[in-house]
Amino acid sequence: MAWINKKFIYVIMKKLTCVTPGILEYGEATTPNVTKGQSVLKIQRIGICGTDLHAFEGTQPYFTYPRILGHEIAATFVEGDEAFGFEKGEAVTYIPYFNCGTCIACRNGKPNCCTQIQVSGVHVDGGMAAYLSVPSSSLVHGEGLEYDELALVEPLAIGAHGVKRAAINKGENVLIIGAGPIGLGVMSFAMIAGATVIALDINANRLQFCKDKLQVQHSINAGSGDVLSQLKEITNGDMPTAVIDATGSLKAINTAFQYMAHGGRYILIGLQKGDICFSHPEFHKREATLMSSRNATREDFEYVIACVKKGLVCPEDFITHRVKFDEVKASFESWLHQENGVIKAMVEL
Repeated sequence: MAWINKKFIYVIMKKLTCVTPGILEYGEATTPNVTKGQSVLKIQRIGICGTDLHAFEGTQPYFTYPRILGHEIAATFVEGDEAFGFEKGEAVTYIPYFNCGTCIACRNGKPNCCTQIQVSGVHVDGGMAAYLSVPSSSLVHGEGLEYDELALVEPLAIGAHGVKRAAINKGENVLIIGAGPIGLGVMSFAMIAGATVIALDINANRLQFCKDKLQVQHSINAGSGDVLSQLKEITNGDMPTAVIDATGSLKAINTAFQYMAHGGRYILIGLQKGDICFSHPEFHKREATLMSSRNATREDFEYVIACVKKGLVCPEDFITHRVKFDEVKASFESWLHQENGVIKAMVEL
């Protein structure tokens, strides 16, 4: 049903809400009106990310229910207030981390970890609906990218941000733990930075994907033997000078402290609810650096788009599953199971 006049559009459409862990429900949603500083987008693609899957499992630490999922978005611009330079029908994406602009983090150029951050699809409703209202300041021009590519700019930006945090140097050995979509993005940008990348995962198929699609130089199956010995062999005894976790697995995070070279850095992109535990003497003797990497900045989004346009990264390689919006509820739980070979599921509207 639709009723339209010059100032108002009213359309009944579907939305998909995660009501509680394990429960998704379709419902009716209306097209949002344009309000001050906001823009309305028509959703075209939604990438399913680890945050969505963890929310469904009940393991996402920042999540509140009920919530409309989805923040890996490609859309067309409908209309907006203070959306300078954006034209109706333009392909866009958005930065889904809505910041306050005034806190200590925002004032110091780190809006990605704003003290009052509202992440779309986590703290506020996301894009699993036909239309979405977002702050106009969050809009990002599509720059000629296809919808599939645009929907994957955000997860790739998380990887690019982690590599930037790690300050990767050309030729250094970088261990990346986790060959899911975020880990694959980290690998891509670490190689662009000139690193020798070592992929570590328990899934043989994903490790093979790293070799076939990304041409990752080295891979280790965490279940195949002594990881320490294999790392020493690959690095000629030095061990990796940068270790990046993209798993969010407490066991993987705690175990990986021993993989750092002396003087090395450990960057945590993956997130989980538990407490990190490690040997202080082992960490101290390395004069190691531990840091987190949260979300991404506009500069990261722009860098990713530039790399995609140059052909340095191919987001579409990551897409293994496609579904229509009406099929998401029935398919969602299957994406949790490794045997189904999901790397990136893409929802088409």
